[in-house]
Amino acid sequence: MYPEYLVAPMRQELVDAGFQELKSAAEVDSAIPSEGTVFVVVNSVCGCAAANARPAAKFAVKNEKHPDKLVTVFAGMEKDAVDKARQYMLPYPPSSPAMALFKDGKLVHMIERHMIEGRPAQMIADNLVAAFDEYC
Repeated sequence: MYPEYLVAPMRQELVDAGFQELKSAAEVDSAIPSEGTVFVVVNSVCGCAAANARPAAKFAVKNEKHPDKLVTVFAGMEKDAVDKARQYMLPYPPSSPAMALFKDGKLVHMIERHMIEGRPAQMIADNLVAAFDEYC
């Protein structure tokens, strides 16, 4: 686990954008398999990818069509919540950061770390907006 003082600003960045933090497996089980659309961000301290993932997520959720619920789990912190979220993201392997869109409890769009690394936030956001336009 990382020191809380290190991750606090990264957590807050998404919370300030309207994301609900899920800190337990039970909270994940309550949020993801629900009716409507749920956007999950697996937050991370990784500077090489997460530095563009958070801004991309924040920009994308401002789209006219956006998910009903915005939630986040933090890799390297709340292990049970992250493990449970990753179970819903199967068959994709564990990845952080990562972003997943669910519709009526089914995974319909996934962005893995390798799709985030080296790409500008706007390109990642455009990918998300296209998924939001299709599924939300």
